[in-house]
Amino acid sequence: MFSPSYCARAVLGAALLLAWAALSNAASMDAAFPNRPVRLIVPFSPGGGTDLTARLIAQKLTQAWRQQVVVDNRPGANGTIGVSIAAKSTPDGYTLSMISASHTVNVNLLKTIPYDMTRDLAPVTQATRQPYALVVNPSLQARSVKELVALAKAQPGKLNFGSSGRGGLSHLSGELFGELAGIKIVHIPYKGGNPAMIDVIAGRIQMLFSTLLQAGPHVKAGKLRALAVTTPRRWAGAPEIPTMIEAGVPGYEVTQWYGLVMPSGVPQPIVTKFSSEVSRVLHDPAVKNKLAGDGAEAVGSTPAQFSAHVRAELAKWAKIIKQIGLEKI
Repeated sequence: MFSPSYCARAVLGAALLLAWAALSNAASMDAAFPNRPVRLIVPFSPGGGTDLTARLIAQKLTQAWRQQVVVDNRPGANGTIGVSIAAKSTPDGYTLSMISASHTVNVNLLKTIPYDMTRDLAPVTQATRQPYALVVNPSLQARSVKELVALAKAQPGKLNFGSSGRGGLSHLSGELFGELAGIKIVHIPYKGGNPAMIDVIAGRIQMLFSTLLQAGPHVKAGKLRALAVTTPRRWAGAPEIPTMIEAGVPGYEVTQWYGLVMPSGVPQPIVTKFSSEVSRVLHDPAVKNKLAGDGAEAVGSTPAQFSAHVRAELAKWAKIIKQIGLEKI
């Protein structure tokens, strides 16, 4: 018969062996990943800020891993279709999705969403943060936010603003503007930021809240006029553009951001590897300067930090939507 001390040592030895095997497995998994192409879903149409950021990240990861990271645009339902595909994919690390601040608005404003943001998705990293800019077609007789407000008050319900989709951040940006400025402007939703951008440049809509990443080149080319940025402080990349608060709309603040998520259940070593690799890419001087030049600030947070950020954004937009009095759509 074995003594109690022998049994205890045997149990301890078995536990250590299992722990060592688990660590070896994790290390092996981390080293081998990826060994085939990775799909990066962009839940908006090509050409928007989310798409441009995703393609920059995908290009750098492809070069580093010598495996294709393929951008797959799946627009629709204000970004929920693409994220739903990622949430329901096999949790092996080979499918992930971009998300934006709009997705934390969706949860609070859309009646039906085919996934749970905190249960079905594993946060990987926050990629960037950036302001929206209120841009107008140059033919509009408004060279400042105050002039735009005066124009809207003189023609209630005649001016319209586009967005990347009903219930998203650009939609909420316009609704918040109307509420705080005391004006009535009509919302025109699109299936992504690029179609909305095309129409504001063409003059089919009068204004749009867009990232500087997307709108900046058109502003520089004279195709759009930027009236204000939505962050509480002026943006370093465009210091000549006033904030909405400076421009005469007290209390106005909206910050856009992009991040990456995977389906829940992806092995933690893979989530960690993706997070650290994307962070490394974002802080490469060339990438960082490219993003800054386009109006975005590189972040590269840990999964835990990004998870906390998403939860804070969900709570913030729940409060704002209640304040504005918007009903679920």
